[in-house]
Amino acid sequence: MSEPIISVSGLRGIVGESLTPEVAVRYVAAFVSQLPPGPIVLTRDGRTTGPMLADAVRAAILAAGRDCCDGGIAATPTTGILVRENKAAGGVQISASHNPAPYNGIKLFGGDGRVVPAEFGSRVLEAYRRGHFAWANFDKIGVAQISADTTTAHLEKVLAIVDVGAIRRRGFRVLLDSNAGAGSLLGLKLLETLGCKVEARGATPSGRFEHPPEPTEENLADVAKAAAAAGCDVGFCQDPDADRLALLDEKGRYIGEEYTPALCVDRVLAKTPGPVVTNCSTSRMTEDLAAKYKVPFSRSAVGEANVAGEMIAKKAVFGGEGNGGPIDPRVGYVRDSFLGMALVLDGLAAREGTLSEWAASLPRYEIVKTKMTLPPEKLPAGLAAIRKYFHDARFDTLDGLRLDWPDRWLLVRASNTEPIVRAIAEAPTADEARRLCDETLRVLAVV
Repeated sequence: MSEPIISVSGLRGIVGESLTPEVAVRYVAAFVSQLPPGPIVLTRDGRTTGPMLADAVRAAILAAGRDCCDGGIAATPTTGILVRENKAAGGVQISASHNPAPYNGIKLFGGDGRVVPAEFGSRVLEAYRRGHFAWANFDKIGVAQISADTTTAHLEKVLAIVDVGAIRRRGFRVLLDSNAGAGSLLGLKLLETLGCKVEARGATPSGRFEHPPEPTEENLADVAKAAAAAGCDVGFCQDPDADRLALLDEKGRYIGEEYTPALCVDRVLAKTPGPVVTNCSTSRMTEDLAAKYKVPFSRSAVGEANVAGEMIAKKAVFGGEGNGGPIDPRVGYVRDSFLGMALVLDGLAAREGTLSEWAASLPRYEIVKTKMTLPPEKLPAGLAAIRKYFHDARFDTLDGLRLDWPDRWLLVRASNTEPIVRAIAEAPTADEARRLCDETLRVLAVV
């Protein structure tokens, strides 16, 4: 990679190659140039390259004449809350989310505490490519201040949406796997406040991952064994910046990321019916639950900024992405593993059953996610070939190409964060979903 991957709300790259201090300074300077007056919040996840990039980003903020509220290591959803609490003009989170250790990135927040939308991100990208930035004179340089307490406001917002007393009475035994990321800082405090007996793994935010950072079934095999051995009621597995949450049941079996927003929706709608939004690559479990509770359901393009924008437009009570990212407007319009943990525990306390029993009560589908490298210039022809091949499907082009049949769907789109094309399919069985993906990849291979 010679250039960072830039999406609507930030960038990612390999440190020392496509992501250097110079790139970070230029990109953040471009971001600041588009903001109204006010301080900027700066945070990072636990990655080993975070301190170096934070130094560069802080310098860019100060050199642009802005004050910097430095929150140090913090989860991405916490960053959004810090922006609001500090009445900041915006925020910068240094994180590459679930990407491997060589990567890092920059995620941008607006003054409303949510990830910046596409229109704003496009202006930042244009300013970055122009490369003309207004640096402050010596007597106008900004001042950096350390945020002494980064978790209390977030903790209070999450606790306010659940029945704390009911959860405490159950005395759940839980495993928290933060994988040396930022999630343990608030995660441990939240679970202990809820009266849980916690088995913690990767609780030191050193960035030295104990397993590959994406919380998939394969990557969590050892964690699942530990959860089962400890007799945990539930295992909570975060990605490095703690905006995604995968679940393990009481037997240590991987329930996965797709069930996280679905279980949360089930719990929220049982108490507060209202519109629901997910992105177009999320399991239809949530759509079926919306039908069960007789509430409106909408899809957005992939990306939490798109989901949040659609949630605001539809006045949704809940939303999220199937990568384990629930969004609750009562906490903030950011994917949030902490509210996911709290709502799952709240649901378990109300049901007085096991997590596996709750998951089994939801509509059942199997989702398969595949990917392949494809030059960007070949993607339009590839999507046209796929649409022709699956000519019997209903289609839309909200984000890439989505094909729908009565009991299954297929989405083919370019990744926002990696130089790949993803093919995602869901069907009543894994074999049927895998067949859709395999046929798709064969069509793309000969484009």
